[in-house]
Amino acid sequence: MLVSVLIPTWNEEENVDLMAAAIIELFQTDVSLHKYDFEIVFIDNCSRDNTREKITQLCQRHANIKAIFNARNFGQFNSPYYGMCQTQGDCTILISADFQDPVSLIPVFIHEWEAGYKIVCGIKTSSKENRIMYLLRSVYYKMIRKMSHVDQIEHFTGFGLYDKSFIDVLRQIDDSSPFLRGIVAELGPERKDIPYQQAKRRAGKTSNNFYTLYDAAMLSFTSYTKIGMRLATFIGFALSVISLLVAAVYLVLKLLMWNEFPAGMLPILLGVFILGSLQMFFIGLLGEYILTINTRVMKKPLVIEEKRINF
Repeated sequence: MLVSVLIPTWNEEENVDLMAAAIIELFQTDVSLHKYDFEIVFIDNCSRDNTREKITQLCQRHANIKAIFNARNFGQFNSPYYGMCQTQGDCTILISADFQDPVSLIPVFIHEWEAGYKIVCGIKTSSKENRIMYLLRSVYYKMIRKMSHVDQIEHFTGFGLYDKSFIDVLRQIDDSSPFLRGIVAELGPERKDIPYQQAKRRAGKTSNNFYTLYDAAMLSFTSYTKIGMRLATFIGFALSVISLLVAAVYLVLKLLMWNEFPAGMLPILLGVFILGSLQMFFIGLLGEYILTINTRVMKKPLVIEEKRINF
């Protein structure tokens, strides 16, 4: 039986050699893994450093190390998803190249897979990275879980094992902006969750920034919640009722006390600013939904490959 280990990369020149060595050593030394053949598949998202040169050298030295080089950077979601669909193993393990996902959990994942689970997820219970970011992520996960019609998985980054049958499901999904975490929660069979502490990044600089984190949040929000548009409807209706009541009260008071009741400009200014800001907020939120729809209906390919090695 074949185990595929997929490693997405972007500017990971300091980590790819050590990551490949760690996985090879694990399969050679762990007795429980001796019955499995394995392949390591790197999918590089158009790195700007020496990552591709190092991966090419690894492929030249090891026939069971393969590589896919994307023609350009296709984003943090498309590239790993596409790579998973290219693996040939009876199961596929998705792991990051920066050692934040512990290689030591691979035998644990395979053991649970042998026990019958088709999906085994690594769930972060704590992190040695920035505590504020971990706290913000925790708040976000709880919010999205309450708002979503799908029971989302908290602190799940995609690190885990996926049976070949579920990989076949991923291949059938015709989505140019797939959100793997949501797909696992929505379409995945019974899974096993394995807790772990996220380590510090071993070397290099993370590709995550405010934009990428916001992009991930909006993709999950617009894909798996209806609350944004429902809030716009409910709040718009409530403010319409309040505005009509306020207008009626002002009209009655003005008619009853024409000279003693100067309405002034303050109520008008407050109404314009409050309603204007709410309109801008919900127009922006509506734009996020439209952007997601637009991306999906264009039916673009997940990635364009520049070349493959050892396939």
